[in-house]
Amino acid sequence: MESGNALKKKIECIGVTKSFYENGKELPVLEKIDITIVENELVVILGPGQSGKTTLFRMIAGLEKPTTGKVLVDGKEVTGPGRHVGIVFQRYMVFPWKTVLSNIALGPKLRGLPKSECHDIARHYIELVGLKGFEKSFPHQLSGGMKQRVGIARAMANDPDILLMDEPFGQLDAQTRIQMEQETARILQIEKKTVCFVTNNIDEAIYLGDRIIVLDGKLPGRMHKIHRVDLPRPRDFTDLAFLELRQRITEETELTL
Repeated sequence: MESGNALKKKIECIGVTKSFYENGKELPVLEKIDITIVENELVVILGPGQSGKTTLFRMIAGLEKPTTGKVLVDGKEVTGPGRHVGIVFQRYMVFPWKTVLSNIALGPKLRGLPKSECHDIARHYIELVGLKGFEKSFPHQLSGGMKQRVGIARAMANDPDILLMDEPFGQLDAQTRIQMEQETARILQIEKKTVCFVTNNIDEAIYLGDRIIVLDGKLPGRMHKIHRVDLPRPRDFTDLAFLELRQRITEETELTL
């Protein structure tokens, strides 16, 4: 698949298929996935439930292995999780017994950095995600959107080359979700990363993505179509070009707005 620019290839899925086995029966989940994501590109994997998008995400993250084919990062085959990849899940993956500062400083701490440097890094990302003043707060004192900001900051505090986000705003109410989409777009304009973002929300895909890879709506998941999103940033949900692209994607998928 053509990437559309001459930047360095960061993520490649080459002939990837994935099957699970239950009670001796094969369940094909993904079939013939070929994707190239280049440096500093934000690619959205868009599809309804049961289309295999989270399984694809987990293979890129090194949490699952392809049945056939391979996943490459920087030209090397992915064999397991690595520090070069930061992951943000749909569920709020924060430690309830740690403060915001301690949650975000955890990655640098595990890398063996001095405590003062860990806290400096954490404070930088706390300010970046808009949580300044909440350094000493515990997760139970935070809203859902704030918890997910902690998750994003913690993933980025390890300075990964790649950020993987699996429906990170799926549990939020509509207003908070839009706010988090806007915040994510702002943060990624500042902190350049290669991003693979999984969602079942068309508006979210168009608002965030440089390209959108649409998966078919039934197993095994197959690549249905690729859309390049040539819209200026920051994007406007009411812009005519935005609405036209949303209509095209809606007509070709099983997704609803």
